[in-house]
Amino acid sequence: MKVLGISGLHNSVDFKRRELPDLDAREYRVVQGLDSAAALVVDGVVRAAAAEERYTAEKATGSFPAHAIRDALRRTGVTPDEIDVVAHGFAHRAADLDLSDPYLAARYAEVYDPDVQLTWLRREFPSVDWAAKLVPVPHHLAHAASAYYPSGYEEALVLVADGMGETESLTVAAGTGGKLEVLHRIPALHSIGTLYGVFTMYLGFDMMMDEYKVMGLAAFGDRRAHFAEMSKLVKLLDGGTFTVSALAADRDLRERETHRGVLALLAERFGPPRQPGTPVEQRHRDVAAALQAVVELCLVHVLRHFRRETGLRDLCYAGGVALNCSANGVIARSRLFERIFIPPGAGDDGSAVGAALYVQAQQEPATRIPAMSMPYWGTSYTDEEIGAAVGSRTDVVVRHVPERARLLAETAEALETGEVVSWFQGGMEFGPRALGNRSILADPRDARMRDHINALIKRREDFRPFAPVVTEEAASTYFEIEPGDEQRFRHMLFTTRTRSEHRDSLGAVTHFDGTARVQVVTREGNPLLWELLTAFADRTGIPVLLNTSFNLRGQPIVRTPEIAVDTMLRGGLSRLVIGAYTVTPPDAGQGRP
Repeated sequence: MKVLGISGLHNSVDFKRRELPDLDAREYRVVQGLDSAAALVVDGVVRAAAAEERYTAEKATGSFPAHAIRDALRRTGVTPDEIDVVAHGFAHRAADLDLSDPYLAARYAEVYDPDVQLTWLRREFPSVDWAAKLVPVPHHLAHAASAYYPSGYEEALVLVADGMGETESLTVAAGTGGKLEVLHRIPALHSIGTLYGVFTMYLGFDMMMDEYKVMGLAAFGDRRAHFAEMSKLVKLLDGGTFTVSALAADRDLRERETHRGVLALLAERFGPPRQPGTPVEQRHRDVAAALQAVVELCLVHVLRHFRRETGLRDLCYAGGVALNCSANGVIARSRLFERIFIPPGAGDDGSAVGAALYVQAQQEPATRIPAMSMPYWGTSYTDEEIGAAVGSRTDVVVRHVPERARLLAETAEALETGEVVSWFQGGMEFGPRALGNRSILADPRDARMRDHINALIKRREDFRPFAPVVTEEAASTYFEIEPGDEQRFRHMLFTTRTRSEHRDSLGAVTHFDGTARVQVVTREGNPLLWELLTAFADRTGIPVLLNTSFNLRGQPIVRTPEIAVDTMLRGGLSRLVIGAYTVTPPDAGQGRP
């Protein structure tokens, strides 16, 4: 069975721009259906998956994922007519919406109606009868499937939390014997994901884009300074649920489309909002810290109740809120669950994978869906293709180093001497994290390296942390990871503490509060990166590197060799290691920042 999963709601932003042309640019991100992607599942196995932004260079785009679909079909050798089902990770129903308002009625007809997907499928692939193949999958069930089926767990509690699906913001389900049973839902009016997003706007960032910046900022704040006031915005209730009264401050359609009502309430409670581009003050850090604390409180409240009610000992977790690594660390440290699985595509791009897996499980329940290892489901390039792409360039120095040991030794030496290396190997990762195939790597030992990369290469806020990547064998030595629990950290979705005796020697990857967003690399999961870490350890004694995504500010993670070279040059990176080639600027410098 061949299932094409897709996510996103094409025209969502364009519709809003047309109907409400006088909004602030950031307010056009208050929509459903961003982060479009495509995934191809064949007989229960994910064969290809990628976000559309990697092809269009429009970060977090919700456009119909035509490029991602075509690339998935090309790489797997599947033709459009061979697709059995197209599973879309939304299932809006007119009956669930108030269509008495002309704006809402028009939006449903042009954006939400499942038949709109047929319009784009027919436009891009006109020779196929898509009407017989399209299956809308409720958004939270797509997220739930993306976590439960690849987890490898027979039984698990399943949590989905995000801004909103069609009408829900949080769903609790039980995954048992390959089936998902919904136990509880919290409606969109009480969304902790939306609350976090509105605070993201309040703090001067972009909603549905920059929530991770708020998470990073929170580490610098005092959680107690605004905790009492922040707690008034939510109310924990019996039965493992809660309400978010603050969102009721949006009283009419325009306020709901911009959250101006909630923002006015936040200004009354916490002071004037930060304007984009202005300095970050301690007050902003403290507000972020209190927000983080309250969201963590809500999540643990829900999970504690349903862990007790169901007796389920493992957790599968997805949705945009599941990308909050600090909250995930709190959930893990609560010891409520023996095992926790969060898919690397926990956000809406992952609902493309989840929708496909949900349909696979529904229509062919006997088909085994294998447990996920590493999601290197994107485009890869042979050395011949890389050589053809970069070999003729005259603005860089290109060397072919076919001996693997020599390539790794040269790269480890460059890292030890302070070079910042862009690393382009194997298949592109799925999800927002750089998991070692499209990465920028650097020496993790000196905190000045973090400042250097933030200021000169990534050109981003100085409070933003970088992640450490470490070999599986050394993970528990350098970080507070229990032996045997290393697998949970494969996808860079949990924070833990750097062990106190190693914080000074890992200054570039240890956050202000002593935590780190660790990625553990196994020899089986990524042998080349594991070998590079080992080669770096042979020189320095530390099998750890700084790892961040291979992109510059506002740019999606790079996809092609040509873009990789251009990004290296624009970012002032020391070298690019791509396949068996090293690429350096003509005037490449050496040494530490």
